[in-house]
Amino acid sequence: MHLQTLPGLFISHGSPMLALNPEQVGPALARLSLNLPRPQAIIVMSAHWESEALELSHAIRPETWHDFRGFPEELYQIRYPAPGHPELAESIIQRLAEAEITAHANSTRPRDHGVWMPLLHMYPEADIPVVEISIPHHFSADQLYQLGQCLAYFREQQILIIGSGSITHNLAELSWSRDTPTPVWAATFSQQIISALKNGDYDKVLQWQTLPYIKQNHPSLEHLAPLFFSMGTGSRFSLVHSSFSMGALGMDIYRFD
Repeated sequence: MHLQTLPGLFISHGSPMLALNPEQVGPALARLSLNLPRPQAIIVMSAHWESEALELSHAIRPETWHDFRGFPEELYQIRYPAPGHPELAESIIQRLAEAEITAHANSTRPRDHGVWMPLLHMYPEADIPVVEISIPHHFSADQLYQLGQCLAYFREQQILIIGSGSITHNLAELSWSRDTPTPVWAATFSQQIISALKNGDYDKVLQWQTLPYIKQNHPSLEHLAPLFFSMGTGSRFSLVHSSFSMGALGMDIYRFD
């Protein structure tokens, strides 16, 4: 059987409410999945799994974790029962070991909304195995990029690799009223990232400290970190989608081939 090469993706997963109100990004994710060969499996790095050491989910049937509070009850009824893939997790650990990167299997980790939120729109049947990978606290942008480079090999095995975060993520600045204009600091940040990636200037993004309005867009870095990982999976960038939700929450989707 000929296996097709899948891209690496960066997906801004947005508010948990996108499960109930998909806005523009839900249809964009659905279209994206229809345009891709069906994956054999999916590897996701989520902003919502920070860890001391590098870990991978190893459970056969991970629970759906509603890792948020204060939302409508119907949101807590959603399940994403896609199977895990312990064999793939073992293969990843082995490949990382060959690159002298130590990773550990975690068989108890439930599946956070950074994983199931985008996949709910892409593969609603929840029938493709998923392995989640953590973000170690001590990893630099360059190390996350190298991690993506190391795992890019799996794209050739018809495995989809996703970094799930958010291109902007300052929850204190979000607006719950409709039609709130996007602030200059958020729009500028997104535009600068897209421009750098289009020009192949990955170093500009990896040197995140120098990006415009970095602290306003990312008071903490965990939602930008999956982008560094995704960038490592491919050298050809294309913009799949760009929009804003709740004023300042960037909903960009990027593709790396």
